[in-house]
Amino acid sequence: MIDPRAIIDPSAKIGDNVAIGPWTLIGADVEIGDNTSVSSHVVIKGPTRIGAHNRIFQFATVGEDTPDLKYKGEPTRLLIGDHNVIREGVTIHRGTVQDRGETTIGSHNLLMAYVHIGHDCAIGDHTILVNNASLAGHVSVGDWVILSGYVLVHQYVSIGAHAFAGAGTFLSQDLPTYVMAMGSPASARTINSEGLKRRDFTKEQIAVINRAYKVIYRRGLKLEEAIAELDALESPGDVVKPLADFLRNSRRGIVR
Repeated sequence: MIDPRAIIDPSAKIGDNVAIGPWTLIGADVEIGDNTSVSSHVVIKGPTRIGAHNRIFQFATVGEDTPDLKYKGEPTRLLIGDHNVIREGVTIHRGTVQDRGETTIGSHNLLMAYVHIGHDCAIGDHTILVNNASLAGHVSVGDWVILSGYVLVHQYVSIGAHAFAGAGTFLSQDLPTYVMAMGSPASARTINSEGLKRRDFTKEQIAVINRAYKVIYRRGLKLEEAIAELDALESPGDVVKPLADFLRNSRRGIVR
């Protein structure tokens, strides 16, 4: 299952049932978990840890040094979970010592063609990044987020769980949990109700999330005032708390 034309560093650790295509380079200090498939013409550099049941398609570059000018060759790393699909031409850079020292990608994610994940990014689980979506350094992406094609995300931006960004959106501020944004610069449009339905949120939960959205975006409240109202808002399954916590922890201000 490992093509003899692949170039694999002797220090690399390859799990069971791993397929590696021709003309692929696996560098030093790389670990690839069981049942992972790596197509031809892929470059994987370390330190990088890749879990099990991942699929990496041709011409992807995984674990490369960041071009960030702060980076001076320090030993940083990339961590990737299980059951991810990394499509053609995706680029993922390792971290920098000036931040967390690592880039992390969770499990069950789909990174479509030519997606870029910059240094020190933290990607959750079950996300979809559509073709040419690009994340600058230090970006945080929560679980179940969808970033449509050509979405651009400024460094240090955080994107909350279940959020959605439409095609061509430019995010220079944090996108709160559950919120759908579009435009360049981005503006909030509504909640991601369709995504929530698909993930088995109840009608009652979606209704209260919509009420919370209106508290933030329709009442003209200061952010601190909106957070206080959200804290007092009762919700089935406590679904409003992740939104209030996201607002409380926002570093760049939120998309408006």
